[in-house]
Amino acid sequence: MPFNNIGPTELIIVLVIALIVIGPKRLPEVGKSLGKGMREFKDSLSGERREDEEDATPLPRAK
Repeated sequence: MPFNNIGPTELIIVLVIALIVIGPKRLPEVGKSLGKGMREFKDSLSGERREDEEDATPLPRAK
């Protein structure tokens, strides 16, 4: 089943189904986490390591 024949109609149908299932408030959060997961997967295949802004911030020390 080739995936190179996905047109705008099919893409709109998938996005509408995702909007119905996930909801409009959580859709950006799911998209962000999906993109982050895909980026980490790609980086693990290529052997690169990218530091995120939240990973680079030092943790506060306990006295």
